[in-house]
Amino acid sequence: MSNSKDSLTYADAGVDINKANVFVDAIKKIASKTPRSGVMGEIGGFGGLFSLNTTEYKRPVLVSATDGVGTKLKIAFLMDKHDTIGIDLVAMCVNDVVVQGAKPLFFLDYLSMGELNPRVAADIVKGVAEGCCQSQCALIGGETAEMPGLYNKGEYDLAGFSVGIVDNDKIVDNSEIRVGHKLVGIASSGLHSNGYSLVRKVCFDVLKLKVDSYIPEFEKTLGEELITPTKIYTEVILRLIKDLPVHGLAHITGGGIEENIVRILPSSVNVEISSSAWDIPPVFKFLKDAGNIKDSEMWRTFNNGIGMIAVVPADAAQDVVERVAGMNEKAYIIGEVIQAKKTDDKRVKWV
Repeated sequence: MSNSKDSLTYADAGVDINKANVFVDAIKKIASKTPRSGVMGEIGGFGGLFSLNTTEYKRPVLVSATDGVGTKLKIAFLMDKHDTIGIDLVAMCVNDVVVQGAKPLFFLDYLSMGELNPRVAADIVKGVAEGCCQSQCALIGGETAEMPGLYNKGEYDLAGFSVGIVDNDKIVDNSEIRVGHKLVGIASSGLHSNGYSLVRKVCFDVLKLKVDSYIPEFEKTLGEELITPTKIYTEVILRLIKDLPVHGLAHITGGGIEENIVRILPSSVNVEISSSAWDIPPVFKFLKDAGNIKDSEMWRTFNNGIGMIAVVPADAAQDVVERVAGMNEKAYIIGEVIQAKKTDDKRVKWV
């Protein structure tokens, strides 16, 4: 045993409870800007309370999703810009909820730092709150952990969890997808939050660029392009499925178009997609050329400009495109559902 007369505290070990308590008070003010009917109490309790109003649902079903932001966090660290990464976090969760036809209700986040930096943490939560506002859900709680020795100085990790609700009869379950249906791709805002390990290898290891390097193709700095938040599709999708026949929805995340569209296809069908049907943003060509990346690798790693795909009847496809345009978003008819054959070696055919 030590003979030292000094009394050690948790703060001596790197965890400042008083600072954490002050931060919780700051979070309460931020979260109050994401109000929604059903929220009970305020942040600071052991659990977030939400009163479920089921009067408008015959057979209500809860839909949940959880995710993180991946190594896009490294871009935030390099830029010391943390006020949009929370939007990415919310987007990655609520976009997975809405593809089931569900309306997001509430969100919780988990933030872990080696040492709590109140400025950085507040910026992160402001981004989370902005994402919740965009997706029309409430930030009802979360967890902030201080873990000395686990992270490099200035680094942190971030994860989130969202819950939504949909009537059982209105779940978008992909069961009505048929041969001849069209694929409508809704534009992404850029890279979103996938493929950043490859992005960083190309930009920083191969090209030796810095986040403040100006890239003419982007008309902005590299960092500004890479930190662009993931698009939240909640409003667009909920308005589409309310008025138009949407039989399948795929959120294009890790695995790109190829792997995510397959997740919603019945075994009897495949899809044919035209890669020339939409405008691929410059960042993807930049990465492809700089990294000498094969087409096949691009399609299974990045969204390549399409963040969401809706499967709709052929006679509704143009209406969907026009409806999306009316919401100031871009959409394209990018392919169609075809009959699967035993001889097919891949379920996505590029034309």
